Amino acid sequence: MGERIHRVTLAGGKVACSCLLTARRGLRHSVLAGWLLVSCMLCTLPASAQYNTDRLLTSGEIALHYEDYVLSIQYFNQVISLKPYLYQPWQYRGAAKFYLEDYLGAENDATQAIKLNPYIDAIYDLRAISRIRQEKYDKAIEDYTRAIKLSPDQRNFWFNRAICRMNTKDYKQAHLELDTIIRKWSGFANAYSLKAEVFLHEKDTTAAAKWLDKSLELDPYDGNTWTTRAYISLARREWKDADTYLSKAIHLRPKVVSNYVNRALARYNYNNLRGAMADYDTALDFDPNNFMAHYNRGQLRMQLGDDNRAISDFDYVIKMEPENYLAIFNRALLHDRTGDLKSAIRDYTTVIDQFPNFWTGLSYRAKAYRKLGMTAKAELDEFKILKAQMDKHLGIQPRWSKNKRKAIRKRSEIDPEKYAELVVADESEVGTEYKSEYRGKIQNRTIEADFMPMYALSYFKYNNGVNAYQAYDKDVEEFNSRGNTGFKIYVTCNPPQLTESDTHAFFNQIDTLSVSIASAQQMGSASRELLQRAVAYSVVQDYDAAIADLSTSIHMDSHSSMYYWQRAVCQMMINDFDTTHGAPGAEVRANMLKVKDDLDKAIALAPRNAYLYYNRGNMYASQKVYANAIDDYNKAIGLDPRLAEAYYNRGIAHVKNGNKAQGIRDLSHAGELGLYAAYSIIKQFSGK
Repeated sequence: MGERIHRVTLAGGKVACSCLLTARRGLRHSVLAGWLLVSCMLCTLPASAQYNTDRLLTSGEIALHYEDYVLSIQYFNQVISLKPYLYQPWQYRGAAKFYLEDYLGAENDATQAIKLNPYIDAIYDLRAISRIRQEKYDKAIEDYTRAIKLSPDQRNFWFNRAICRMNTKDYKQAHLELDTIIRKWSGFANAYSLKAEVFLHEKDTTAAAKWLDKSLELDPYDGNTWTTRAYISLARREWKDADTYLSKAIHLRPKVVSNYVNRALARYNYNNLRGAMADYDTALDFDPNNFMAHYNRGQLRMQLGDDNRAISDFDYVIKMEPENYLAIFNRALLHDRTGDLKSAIRDYTTVIDQFPNFWTGLSYRAKAYRKLGMTAKAELDEFKILKAQMDKHLGIQPRWSKNKRKAIRKRSEIDPEKYAELVVADESEVGTEYKSEYRGKIQNRTIEADFMPMYALSYFKYNNGVNAYQAYDKDVEEFNSRGNTGFKIYVTCNPPQLTESDTHAFFNQIDTLSVSIASAQQMGSASRELLQRAVAYSVVQDYDAAIADLSTSIHMDSHSSMYYWQRAVCQMMINDFDTTHGAPGAEVRANMLKVKDDLDKAIALAPRNAYLYYNRGNMYASQKVYANAIDDYNKAIGLDPRLAEAYYNRGIAHVKNGNKAQGIRDLSHAGELGLYAAYSIIKQFSGK
């Protein structure tokens, strides 16, 4: 692509343009290009100037790649307003809306993209998965049918259509489609496990177990399949088998909370109470609001005599579900046992008011009344029970009979006589994963042991959860102290996603800075604004424009480490995007050399800057040169022992380099410094 034109609104209704005479990839930072850039900044065009939509589209794609969905939508909006006949911005905007859980908006954008180009199978996939999230399974089936006509060898379309058939309860057609998939792709393990799931819906556990075993022969590393196999064992009350299968599932997918809750149930039923308690604790570490983990842990603590902590669990359950009368009755029993009789009577009364014929509750309340000397009220409850016995109604049931302790109930059941039972889900659903480019919102994905990102210049303060730390660099502070333009620069490694108002504010900031640059009398007098604009471009993920400004700044002043630092970060972000989107390996390697060259120069100019060594360590880690990465993290930590991200990344590098023990020590120290995500990664590594 050729010339780039960036819109900047001027007070006089004109626009200034910065013509970046480069292609999308591989900006050439020559002296001539730097001078041409500054010269072009001084030119103006009429307000009706031609926009380069390729650049806006690429910026939107980059923002989408880095999961800054609101920002990406702003870019795609601009392209749509300029060229509404292009299908790509509609498709990409639909993808951004999908990840923001605006499934109807995603469906509508995909529909418009299909109208503009009905021959792209990925758009049907996007619309289908958006419809699936809205439970429009019949419509999704139509989309996958059209996608299959375009790409009959795309296995995922067949698979997703079969799942939709299952969800519409068209089990016969689902089996037929799965038979076709297995015939075409006999090594596709998920097809066997889905066939097993269809059999489970048909209540045929024997056939389901057979197909699951076939799936596990092909792929013993699928956590979902092990979970499904465990559910069959739970249904058959084969508790130890269920424990074994769930343990395999947890090893493969350590963040799935329901697996811990179900394994605890299995362990409880063969008297491994310590293991059951540990599973409930782990489940609540991952999901503090999990109802079943709190309820069942409360029951288990109650059985083990840990009454006060059992009360805290039931307090939490009742806060979540104020009308959960079984939890209220259990809390009443616990208050009774701990001597808080007034609280016990209050809870007993709440349950009895709802279930007047709950004789067990009346019996316990009568005893509590007698302990407080409230004889008349106790006798009234006792008379109700006596009358019921005389009328041969329900009698008092023992509190902890052997059979009662091993009973379980569905969560939706509200029979007060089942107060002593553990809870299981109404339906045990594994949740078959659709095979799609669009996998669901990022916060629902499994946390991976990824390296923390590079430190960069930004307009956002450091905010990585480490309360006792604020990123600081003396060169940045000196830069901020030399001017009072209202644009203060910070150092951060984890900037937030932009809101719509943030996006507009930064675009306006770029426009304001561009006016100042265009009106500068001499090139050198605009150096401050160029850096500020480069940082603003970085924030809105227009990295090509940021690199162009930084290259011009380096031409004017080659002795500032900040320019090389920020340019290296921007180039690294582009490299990651290009790698993901299939750029030629030689091109990526050449651009990686640019990153290293810039970081080396920045370190030579600022050898006491810990963030530069940290960034170079990240560069080496991205290339899997872990020994070099560890050396640079060592240097960063030597300069700043409070740099939690350096310990975190060094820990991961050690683990990937084969030294798990040292890696876990580093991750532990990162957690001690306040980077609490490290503890989840420790659990992940410890389970391997």
